[in-house]
Amino acid sequence: MLRITLATIAVVIILFVVLRVFAGASAAAPGAGSAAPDFSLPSQGNPSVNLKEFRGSWVVLYFYPKDQTPGCTREAHNFQADQAKYAERHAVVLGVSVDSVDSHKKFCAKEGLNFKLLADTDGKVTKSYGSLMNLGVVKFAKRNTFLIDPNGTIAKAYISVDPARHSGEVLAALNQLQKQ
Repeated sequence: MLRITLATIAVVIILFVVLRVFAGASAAAPGAGSAAPDFSLPSQGNPSVNLKEFRGSWVVLYFYPKDQTPGCTREAHNFQADQAKYAERHAVVLGVSVDSVDSHKKFCAKEGLNFKLLADTDGKVTKSYGSLMNLGVVKFAKRNTFLIDPNGTIAKAYISVDPARHSGEVLAALNQLQKQ
């Protein structure tokens, strides 16, 4: 019995150490009031999208783990359903994952998405936003969102969001921030 207990404890410790090493690849997420890290990334429809192109507009920059997965599909559908509301508020939605442009094209075609999904295949932009989860040979974006004001400053950061209700949360925050 003692051997089983000690073996279990050893396995738990090893797993904890391995997960800490691989999951620790992300920088800290930038917070409200800091300048949004600039980037240029390819999208499913254009050769590249640069954050500076959107100066003068609000930007919802959302990071998501993987195309064609249930939570990511739900989150994308909610952002798609709310596109008119974002347009009324002079806001653009940009999704980012480490998936390829081809994967984004298929995802958009299958799910009827018409906003830009950006391919950060090397994970550099995702990491600069503190949203990279590195599990050794596999990298994913964490489900984080940054609401960026027209001057390029992060107005609000959402960490580990609930994909089912997130678009509504962002719209409510956008309404409040635009009233100030």
